[in-house]
Amino acid sequence: MNIEHVKIKVWDLPTRIFHWGMVCLLALLWWSADAGEMQWHQIFAYSLLILIGFRILWGIIGSDTARFSHFVHHPKVVLDYLKAIKTKGMSVVLGHNPIGGYMVVALIGIISLQLVTGLFATDDIFTEGPLYSYVSSDTSGFLTWLHKMNFNLILALSAIHVLAVVIHAIKGDKLVGAMLSGYKKVSKVTLSSSVNRDLTFKSEWLALVLLAVLAAVVFVYLMWPIVQVL
Repeated sequence: MNIEHVKIKVWDLPTRIFHWGMVCLLALLWWSADAGEMQWHQIFAYSLLILIGFRILWGIIGSDTARFSHFVHHPKVVLDYLKAIKTKGMSVVLGHNPIGGYMVVALIGIISLQLVTGLFATDDIFTEGPLYSYVSSDTSGFLTWLHKMNFNLILALSAIHVLAVVIHAIKGDKLVGAMLSGYKKVSKVTLSSSVNRDLTFKSEWLALVLLAVLAAVVFVYLMWPIVQVL
């Protein structure tokens, strides 16, 4: 039986740029720390700070599928979703499903923790975070340790996220393609029965203004002192 599909816009451009930008920056942060390129490590970290700050704001005032209110549900909703998967299989969701919503919040949370601890960290040789002098050496030492250990948690959650994407792909739900193009293919039968397609998307100009303001603040106060000595 040939099932007819339709393409529905799910992800706006700002959300997609954030997603792939975060992937690239995390890889660059890993490389720069491993190679001892700490000045570049800081620049990449501050770039990620801009993206995370933007994503939090966009999660409050952005497009429907980007808003936290759209995908962060009560735990009971998540449990009901898990039970439905066992009995009926994976259902089509436009945006993050209830489990994926929790993963998004977890990733944003631990990456934010990584960025904050990095502001107080030191390698005890050449590089110190911009807020290092505001805390005691013991506090800085603890935050430096937490900064290093927390990266393992980021790797673990990233691996779980990739595994979930692979499982969805096997089930026919191509999440990567949707995050690249912004559109998702949904069967007309599913569309008419269970998927709410009444999504609204905010202006990309609004996203650009937010990103520009955040970038300007971070560049002036955090990046510029490093750029000057590169």
